[in-house]
Amino acid sequence: MRRYVVSSVSAVALFGVVGGCGGAGGGNGSAAPDVSGSGGVGDPYFPGLGNGGYDVSHYGLTLDYVPATRHLDGTAVITARATQDLTGFHLDLAGMDVASVTVDGRRAVVGRDGTELIVRPREALERGETFRTVVRYSGVPRRITDPDGSAEGWLASGRRVVALGEPTGSMTWFPGNHHPGDKASYDVDITVPAGTEAVSNGEPVGRRTSGGRTAFRWRSTEPMASYLATLAIGPYRVHEVKGPLPLYTAVDPGAGKAGADLVAALPGILTWEEKTFGPYPFSSAGVIIGRKADAGYALETQTRPFLPGPTDVSTLVHELAHQWFGDSVTPESWQDMWLNEGFATYAEWLWAADHGGMPVAESFTEAYDDEENWAFPPADPPTAADLSEPPVYGRGAMVLQRVRDAVGDATFFRIVRGWARTHRHGNASTADFTAYVEKESGRELSEVWDSWLYGDGRPDL
Repeated sequence: MRRYVVSSVSAVALFGVVGGCGGAGGGNGSAAPDVSGSGGVGDPYFPGLGNGGYDVSHYGLTLDYVPATRHLDGTAVITARATQDLTGFHLDLAGMDVASVTVDGRRAVVGRDGTELIVRPREALERGETFRTVVRYSGVPRRITDPDGSAEGWLASGRRVVALGEPTGSMTWFPGNHHPGDKASYDVDITVPAGTEAVSNGEPVGRRTSGGRTAFRWRSTEPMASYLATLAIGPYRVHEVKGPLPLYTAVDPGAGKAGADLVAALPGILTWEEKTFGPYPFSSAGVIIGRKADAGYALETQTRPFLPGPTDVSTLVHELAHQWFGDSVTPESWQDMWLNEGFATYAEWLWAADHGGMPVAESFTEAYDDEENWAFPPADPPTAADLSEPPVYGRGAMVLQRVRDAVGDATFFRIVRGWARTHRHGNASTADFTAYVEKESGRELSEVWDSWLYGDGRPDL
């Protein structure tokens, strides 16, 4: 996506007026200098993703979906704070027809440039000002293909839908600042045919049936990156277990006993991970178990990971570990994805050691002997298509084991819990992690970083 900067004197000529939106305003005959937010934050792998000039604090999404036609009507209320003076700003939105946009209750001039929705308020926004943008849109949300060939976005099949957003798919069903560096709270209101369930992140705060339609409302009060937002629609069996940590599960009827076994394993896995990583970072937990045909992968959607059909316990251990590493401590950019996947893979190794009789050293050796893990350094994938390749997972976990070898068990697990606590609900980079490890351990670990995290080729043991 190219950056799209429009001078104030030519705004009406270059911006399409959507849904009868008013003109650029001003009225005094003088043109103020243009100060437009950028259409992209310069991510190393997705430079056009996200938007500059503002920070979102809350998304309020009101959605109405008709499975028979796959048509979605949506209203997004986006509360944000300007981080610079703004005469215009961008939102990420792929496809969908935009009927109107208002900023602080006044019609805005809007334009489209690929997946950029470009908004010019009637009055300029000052740095530090909180503003409220309302986007009304509709259409058939699209399925998009990742650089690695996998499908994401709005994955619809018959009366079922699952919305998966890593790394860019959330822009297919709501407009926003779709980079992991901008986290926000969410309210999702979704109306579907009666008899159909609609499950999202966080906690349910209401449901109402009228005229053959049921409206569900879900609320996520803790900050969430948009790629972790999800919506699962279909004939799910939904179950709630109340307690100190409420559990909300949704299981497709076809999952059978294998799905029930995974749900039964959930509390024990969470208890073990809290002992290992520290307090669970969110106010509820759960899982969504769909069908194998729904997606080609599991995803750590916040508070409620999505599994495509009943899988093994190890996969659930992996996705739940992401609630600490990836969801609560979110990467600063997509280059830092190994911090997500290395920790979650290492969680599998630890679980196998505690519950399967397979020492971590043996898991490390298997990963070390796997040629696929040496294709590139985990902290420097060559392209966006490589972000989910084996080195990010297996070699990422090996980095953590080498740190453990260097600092000892007690210091290592203190670092792991401290890292999750220090950056709780925030963003962190690889440089943040290496600095934190060295500070907390009192050790200079350049050999680990140079050879295992950034180095080419397989280091000697």
